[in-house]
Amino acid sequence: MLARFIYCLSHSLQLYNLSADSDFHQKYNPPCLIFLHPVQGGMQKVATHNAPAQAKPHLFGLSLTALQAQLKTLGLPAFRAKQVFDWVYKKGVWDWAQMTNLSAADRATLAQHLDVSPLGIKVEQIAQDGTTKWLFTLADGHEVETVFIPEATRGTLCISSQVGCTLNCRFCHTGTQALARNLTAAEILAQVMMARRQLNDWPAQDEGRKLTNIVLMGMGEPLFNYDNVRDAIQLAMDPAGLGYGTRKITLSTSGVVPEIARVGADLGIQLAISLHAPDDETRTKIMPINNKWPVRELMAALRAYPLKEHRRITFEYVMLKDVNDTDAHADALIKLVQGLPCKFNLIPFNPWPGAPFACSDEARIEAFAARLSAAGLDAPVRKTRGEDILAACGQLRSESSGRNTVSLEFPSVVRVYGTADQRARLGEKVSVTFVED
Repeated sequence: MLARFIYCLSHSLQLYNLSADSDFHQKYNPPCLIFLHPVQGGMQKVATHNAPAQAKPHLFGLSLTALQAQLKTLGLPAFRAKQVFDWVYKKGVWDWAQMTNLSAADRATLAQHLDVSPLGIKVEQIAQDGTTKWLFTLADGHEVETVFIPEATRGTLCISSQVGCTLNCRFCHTGTQALARNLTAAEILAQVMMARRQLNDWPAQDEGRKLTNIVLMGMGEPLFNYDNVRDAIQLAMDPAGLGYGTRKITLSTSGVVPEIARVGADLGIQLAISLHAPDDETRTKIMPINNKWPVRELMAALRAYPLKEHRRITFEYVMLKDVNDTDAHADALIKLVQGLPCKFNLIPFNPWPGAPFACSDEARIEAFAARLSAAGLDAPVRKTRGEDILAACGQLRSESSGRNTVSLEFPSVVRVYGTADQRARLGEKVSVTFVED
């Protein structure tokens, strides 16, 4: 089958990232996303989002069972796997030479066949409120951002699942950066391991942890990289490994409907939905994924989601001035979620360079929250953290992909992130048609 994308423009195109409003993700994800551009005689593949092949597997991508199988192929006893897990996940020791209850010969074999190298740290920033943001460098030179948010009774790590994103949510900084590739399971878990190393967070008892909660709310859409996300979360939850409970891990999705049920069946962790509007007209304007999976289909999937006892689905709702913040929007939300165990997180919009929106006024946010609360819904207003270092919700972006996915609909974004060709064509419309034969 030949899949072609015909670009209808008044001028020839060079490279555009695929939006979620086509059938592409449904048909071809996973394992690879293909960027195409018109050339004489047809369409040419120019990039994929698979991670590069590695010379040897990384330890952070192996479950205990997988490591035992790996050791067997190396002629090492299976019990060594548990010893290695103890060193790495309980004591924070990643250097084979320091694993002193392993023989020198076994350590040399492990070093030869298993990778335990850390991510590179290109930038570490600490905000006035104590929030820390790291720009991590991957083995192939790509970069991702990870944020640690300390609070009095817990510490939350916001991790990324992709380099860039395909969803183009209009209010999200990551949405201005095209998808470069998915992260591997090892790279996803490595963000947790690196944060704990930087925080010196290896207590003898779990109760003393600084990093108590993990949220997949960083760069990328986790459910467009589900297999790697699932494997990384299962490693984080393994009692032999990091041992995080299902209540301590939250996955946030923009609404990839076919994958939602798998989260409940495979993981049983907390689920958050980036909703941001109660109706298709408003949501489609700010979240193109709604073209593919509209509100009705999303809500049907959530009502079928296997919630554990005393659990609720969290709806994330960014407050955009004069876009989604009226009393009518609040009333529509109340009707939309009726009978569903849920809560809302109201998020004041966090600005970023070139952002085409403004945050709702404080009084409007309070009135919106009060309207939801009066209907019996929990609707706290999330406190903005790390805004001064662009570490707040919706502000993450790395520059390593070398491409953007900005929409010509918003000139302020194009002026900051667009190519020279895009800036020259401000105001022109782009349409994409999916054809198969």
